[in-house]
Amino acid sequence: MENILKKLSVLAMCMIALTSCAQDNKTNENNNNAKNMNKGKSLVVYFSHAGENYSVGVIKEGNTKLVADEIVATTGADRFEIVAEKDYDMPYMQLIELAKKETENGELPPFKGGVEHIEQYDTVFIGGPIWWGTYPQVMFTFFKKYDLNGKTIIPFTTHEGSGLANVVEDVKKAYPNATVTNAFAIYGHEVRSGKEKIDNWLQKVRR
Repeated sequence: MENILKKLSVLAMCMIALTSCAQDNKTNENNNNAKNMNKGKSLVVYFSHAGENYSVGVIKEGNTKLVADEIVATTGADRFEIVAEKDYDMPYMQLIELAKKETENGELPPFKGGVEHIEQYDTVFIGGPIWWGTYPQVMFTFFKKYDLNGKTIIPFTTHEGSGLANVVEDVKKAYPNATVTNAFAIYGHEVRSGKEKIDNWLQKVRR
């Protein structure tokens, strides 16, 4: 009888120890999950042009905005839309002539609002249409204002044949100490029916 009681006592102590270990492991797992959730905060910065666009006609929402919407929906990133103080709502041919002059002159058109606490973001998606071989000049105003060195920058573009053009090189020039990676380009006329392409890209980005 005494031996049985000793065995039961040892068994009870083992059960207590195992329960304690399980609770400790669960606590560590929860702590790790919390750390992971608070790490790697992302921001989507983009300029998008509604109104008359090449190939898709007059649209209420710009092509780049729809890509940005998908990024935000998929990743939970914050967003900042670059809205120029200058009005770009004009016929397409007039717009491209204006964009050409801005690019040739290296203009830095001002934009509305700003990003609070840019330092909190580890990853920044940067997107826009291709105007004369690169991003619209108002985006370079953003580059001048905010220091993204040390962050991971993911460029994306909407276009009708230019692909990424010179945006990767221009982003690297603006931020030589940033990690520029996973650049993505999609035709503007595909944005509304080609979300699968965006999602496939984002899956690669998140690996």
